[in-house]
Amino acid sequence: MINADSAQVYSDLRIISARPAPADEARAPHSLYGYRDSALPCSAADWAADAKRAISDAQAEGRLPVLVGGTGLYIRTLLDGIAPVPEIDPAIRAAVRSFTVLHNYSALEREDPGAAARLRPSDSTRVARALEVVRSTGRPLAQWQSERSGGIAGEVDLVPLLLLPPRDWLYERCDRRFEKMMSDEGVEEVRSLLARGLNPMLPAMRAIGVREIEAFLSGALSREEALAAGRTATRQYAKRQFTWFSRQPPADWPRFTEAMEDPARLIGLFRSG
Repeated sequence: MINADSAQVYSDLRIISARPAPADEARAPHSLYGYRDSALPCSAADWAADAKRAISDAQAEGRLPVLVGGTGLYIRTLLDGIAPVPEIDPAIRAAVRSFTVLHNYSALEREDPGAAARLRPSDSTRVARALEVVRSTGRPLAQWQSERSGGIAGEVDLVPLLLLPPRDWLYERCDRRFEKMMSDEGVEEVRSLLARGLNPMLPAMRAIGVREIEAFLSGALSREEALAAGRTATRQYAKRQFTWFSRQPPADWPRFTEAMEDPARLIGLFRSG
């Protein structure tokens, strides 16, 4: 099993990211789970390079690499390659990331209207990325992305499967999932992460659950208020992921749309595919 979830790469976030439990990891070899320190942001390009090595290692050992996870950008980067965007000028990056997302989005509307039209005004990470690219390189990010290289899609025999269960079934599970995140263990996990004093803009610090539990620990939210905020954030994220995986992958990728109560059924689905 090779992780393709952007939160599950971080060592500090086993409960918050719903990483496989140690007992599950013992049932089969697992790669790229909790392998990166939260102080070191993992970009899609970083992960794709690590995933290529993990896939190669599995094949060399005669094992079937199975990528599991819901970060579409990671999967797309691995399969289609990366855009050859030059290194961003550190001064430009620092300046962009010192402003609010609303300020950056307003600037992006002027400097790269195409990117602004594609992005949500509240998506701080992608808005900042698009703005720093056009300022640092003089070219919109979309132009760089049209020159992707290094993907492995043409080198592997890919057997994809997209899980798109009924929304009510999915949202009910999202609610139950956040309740587990608010367990004593989950709260302690966030407490330990906060004690490290990391930059709050790091991906690990912005994972769903971290901010809500931080507000609970600081007294800004009651436990019930934190639960409600976390449930809402999780559902909103699930909705975005559902939409992305419904529309972005190739039309011939199989879509499984039933409720998946028995994960063992996936084995049969892959075999029949």
